[in-house]
Amino acid sequence: MKEKDIEAIQQLLAEQKKIVIIPHRNPDGDAMGSTLGLYHFLLKNNHHPVVISPNEFPDFLAWMPGSEKVEIFEKEIKKCTKILEEAELIFTLDFNALHRVGEMENVLKEIKVPFVMIDHHQSPDDYADVTYSDTSFGSTCEMLYHLISFLGKKSDIDKTIGTCIYTGILTDSGSFRFPKTTGTTHRIIADLIDLGVENTKIPTLLFDNSSYGRLQILGRALQNMKILAYKKTAFTTLTQEELDTFDHIKGDTEGIVNYGLSIKGIDFAAIFIENKEEKIIKISFRSQGDFDVNLFARSYFNGGGHRNAAGGKSEVSMEETVRKFEDLVSKITL
Repeated sequence: MKEKDIEAIQQLLAEQKKIVIIPHRNPDGDAMGSTLGLYHFLLKNNHHPVVISPNEFPDFLAWMPGSEKVEIFEKEIKKCTKILEEAELIFTLDFNALHRVGEMENVLKEIKVPFVMIDHHQSPDDYADVTYSDTSFGSTCEMLYHLISFLGKKSDIDKTIGTCIYTGILTDSGSFRFPKTTGTTHRIIADLIDLGVENTKIPTLLFDNSSYGRLQILGRALQNMKILAYKKTAFTTLTQEELDTFDHIKGDTEGIVNYGLSIKGIDFAAIFIENKEEKIIKISFRSQGDFDVNLFARSYFNGGGHRNAAGGKSEVSMEETVRKFEDLVSKITL
């Protein structure tokens, strides 16, 4: 992080402020971990922070400290708009383009207070007054740990803040399996464990607390999986009807795409999930090795993300979307 950016944030936080902290739409563990971690840090430093999520976060993250205080923009548009308009400083975490917050984008574009971006995705937009963007990090939570240290406040990281940071690092690193997991990542985790973060309990809360419906959805997704062995590719689909049959709730499809990569010989995996309310097919891509799914998603499915983990969307039918995907895969080299 550049010295001038550290100084700029120190100056912005020098006096007590009303601060809004925003994750991306459909927030995951890293988005919620980083926003809640920053929330507790700012509280500790006598600010008045509020986390506003564009929409509901998954139920498997509802145990996180402070999650009950998160405002949901889509549920309370007038209330959240008022909070945003009264803010003196806005932090955006784990995204780098305002369209990632959905309808909230229209409000944010009219606000004239300083913005601070903290994010690890590629190609950041230039909406923020201070941008801490670094694609070498595996998670925004790891960046938050460093930011607090750069501000000379590392001693403020306690069990509560550490729990939030641990959650984001754990989830965005694929439980420490993804390539951007470094020795520094593990040293941070060791520090958090020493602070009392319950490293044996958190994975259970995140990954071993499934509803029967979620397991049924996983089963259907595995039944629907297709293998394109000649292209080292696996993909699956879930229609709105299938989701409704098993009483789908937000978060139930999280991580299913990774099952494709667990198959021997597969280097590229995708899942296509129908959302009739939004009239889109939501897509997640994963890869291992050199295949760049960020570039693939940006080029063909109005999306983006990281080299080995990205997302996108399609506004045509499931059948047309899958047909387009299969045609594209037939032309790529893996």
